[in-house]
Amino acid sequence: MKKTGLFFIFLFINFGALGIGRLLMENGPTTEWYMDLNKAPWTPPGWVFGTAWTSIMLCFSVYMTFLYGTLTSNRIWGLFTVQFLLNISWNYIFFNQHLITLGFINLILLSLLVFCFLIAFYNTLKLKSLFVVPYAVWLCVATSLNLYILLYN
Repeated sequence: MKKTGLFFIFLFINFGALGIGRLLMENGPTTEWYMDLNKAPWTPPGWVFGTAWTSIMLCFSVYMTFLYGTLTSNRIWGLFTVQFLLNISWNYIFFNQHLITLGFINLILLSLLVFCFLIAFYNTLKLKSLFVVPYAVWLCVATSLNLYILLYN
C-alpha cells in the first residue's frame, strides 16, 4: 500500500478515536462535577485541548505511516490497538464514570506505551521518531493534570 493511503487510514483511525472519546465523555468538561474540581493552576483553557489533540493525531498518523511502512508486523498493530483503546477509554473512565484514580492509571499506561513507541522504534525511524514526541509530551501534561485532581479532590 502506498504511504499516502496508509497515512489516510491512520488519520481516519486516529481521528475516529478522538470522536469516540468525545462521545464517551459526553459533556464531561462542562459538567458540574468537573467544573467543581480543584484543577491544576497550569490547566490550559478548553480550546487548547482540541488544538493539541488535532496536532497530536496528525503527527501520530505520520509517525505510524513511517513505522508501518518500515516494519509491517503484528506487534506494531497490537501496540497501536492497545494505544487506541487506552486513549478512548480515559474519556469514559474520567469524565463519564468520575474514576479519577483509574483515569490516572490509564494515563500512566498510555504514556508508557507511547514512550515505548518512541524508544523501541527509534533505531528504525531515527529523526522521524520526532513525530511521536508531541503525543508523549502532551501525555505528560495530561498525567500531571489528572494527578493534581487526584491529589487535591
